[in-house]
Amino acid sequence: MPRATSVIAAADSHGLAAADTVILDSAQRSAAQGLAVSVKGASIEIDLPGPVRLRTDDLLRLDNGDLVEVVAAVEPLIEARAADVSALARLAWHLGDRHIPVELLPNRIRARRDDAVLTLLRSLGARVSLIDAPFEPEGGAYAAPAAAGHGHHDHDHHDHDHHHDDHHAHDHHGHDHAHRHDHAHDHKHDEHCGHDHGHGHDHAHGHKHK
Repeated sequence: MPRATSVIAAADSHGLAAADTVILDSAQRSAAQGLAVSVKGASIEIDLPGPVRLRTDDLLRLDNGDLVEVVAAVEPLIEARAADVSALARLAWHLGDRHIPVELLPNRIRARRDDAVLTLLRSLGARVSLIDAPFEPEGGAYAAPAAAGHGHHDHDHHDHDHHHDDHHAHDHHGHDHAHRHDHAHDHKHDEHCGHDHGHGHDHAHGHKHK
């Protein structure tokens, strides 16, 4: 069985002739290892060195020297549209918050067909259609560099939280300081007021004592 061991990106494949074609869905195009059956009926082992995100017109280089063209398979999808860009961004945020792979297009969003996703989008006011089309989700859901970047983001986020706590403690300290200052000010004011009032009170008390 021939084995695919490397990828030539579509942008670098001009002038290269493919001997065969494999039609892969989005999950297969993001897997470094697996099996595929070509259009000509050949079984091909995919054994790439790391996580990938294959796109239509990329080429797989086989260990026998042949090149195999990649084509994105048609999949059952949900296509969602919104009233404006802000509403569309809101849809994307809710889907991303639930780690749902999406394909972002200029005026619409696509996701794999799923009843829960369909219900969510409708509840958010989206106009939804059920379509069959190739699915090219954003790379952050699959690509290895994005996964590594996510880990780095978590680290930065942790540091940010730590700094935020320090800043919060500083503000809290400042608040206490301001509170003590106000208290001292009030205390002086009370002393002054008490002094005047106390003087009058002492005078009256002395008068009664006499």
